[in-house]
Amino acid sequence: MKFYDRGFISIYKNYTQVQVLSAGTVVLNLEMYDDRICKDTFACQTYKSFNKEFLSSKYEDKFIKKLFEENKKNTLFRDKENNILIKIVKE
Repeated sequence: MKFYDRGFISIYKNYTQVQVLSAGTVVLNLEMYDDRICKDTFACQTYKSFNKEFLSSKYEDKFIKKLFEENKKNTLFRDKENNILIKIVKE
């Protein structure tokens, strides 16, 4: 997955939602629950299988959820070994 656009991070009581928009159209919609992650283009899956498919199987299960829920203005995660860059800038 490669996205270089703007989006929204919404943290609700039961899940965290990440939406990435390009030209006003949602190009990525993730809903992250405690036990699963759901993307609008596939059925929900475990964090372990999501990591294996999109990130790295070496990452802890809820890595992506914790990253988006960090209470920082700027978050930068770089994994050169797996060619992964995640940059979150909150305005």
